[in-house]
Amino acid sequence: MRTVADTIKRLNAWHGATGHIRTKPNSRLKMIQRFGSNPGNLLAWEYVPETLTIDAPLVVVLHGCTQTAADYDSGPGWSDLADRHGFALLFPEQQRANNPNLCFNWFAPADTTRGHGEVPSIRQMVAAATAAHSIDRRKIFITGLSAGGAMAAAMLATYPEVFRGGAIIAGLPYGTATSIPEAFDRMRGYGLQESSILADQVRRASDHKGPWPTVSIWHGTADSTVDPINMEALVAQWHGIHNVNETHTTALTGGHTVRRWNNLEGVTVIEAHAIKGMGHGTPVNPSGIDPIGQAQPFILDVGISSTRHIADSWNIVGAERSRAPVTQSSSSHPRKTDIPNNQQRSVSNVIEDALRAAGLMK
Repeated sequence: MRTVADTIKRLNAWHGATGHIRTKPNSRLKMIQRFGSNPGNLLAWEYVPETLTIDAPLVVVLHGCTQTAADYDSGPGWSDLADRHGFALLFPEQQRANNPNLCFNWFAPADTTRGHGEVPSIRQMVAAATAAHSIDRRKIFITGLSAGGAMAAAMLATYPEVFRGGAIIAGLPYGTATSIPEAFDRMRGYGLQESSILADQVRRASDHKGPWPTVSIWHGTADSTVDPINMEALVAQWHGIHNVNETHTTALTGGHTVRRWNNLEGVTVIEAHAIKGMGHGTPVNPSGIDPIGQAQPFILDVGISSTRHIADSWNIVGAERSRAPVTQSSSSHPRKTDIPNNQQRSVSNVIEDALRAAGLMK
């Protein structure tokens, strides 16, 4: 059991470790002005490349504490990869009114219970972006770093029917904390539940019965902010959900260990990447043969691009596309071909229909 004094001490240390990140303007991202009732009071940004086509994938990207959406695009390089391969990006962003350190409130039941707080806000953003850009609903994915990784885990648990896959970087399992002191304990590796309890947390988060999203887990072996035992807890949580056996493959990728668990059909449903010697952050490879992203605080050059590997595991990267403009306009309006000829409907009409279809608006 941690004392209050110890919690405050570790909270102050966390502030000091993360407080020097500065906001970096990024004109590539455009704000989504309307996307629903927004009960979690979040901001929404998007990046829609000129190479986007109808039925393209959508990747939801969640930043870490003290970061902004723009920070977490410029570091891992998601929009650069989207340009090359023609998928859309959605960047939810925390506000200081909700959390003074810009952390998603992954530990608060009021924000991580289906239909309440931040998780339905992100769900509403997904519905709006899917409608506005003719996204393939079978190809929606989510990823995040640290608190954003833990919130990605919360989205996979509370809205599993929405996502085909998720990637959790330096994050924590869903449902393991209900307060700030508990959150810091879990970050240090204290008080994590056994695997059956962890899996039940996900099962109880919705009435979904499957199929379940695939999960890619990334963690530095030298992470002193979120103990690497959390990666093992995440593996255990989703191991129970996917009901796979203990048999797995182990390989080395760029000197780093990756374990993979397959289902009965031979499809990899869980993978765990242990990045040797890496601290707390997202692994990038800005100087490789195929450079993606750039190193900055908590975006770490360790010779492997998690962005590239995650996108490849989701099968959303293939032959690179021309950057010549296609039917998608520079605005976030749906293409004319998406609107019936006998109906001149506004963008808000399309978005509201999508929210109703998702059960997020009456």
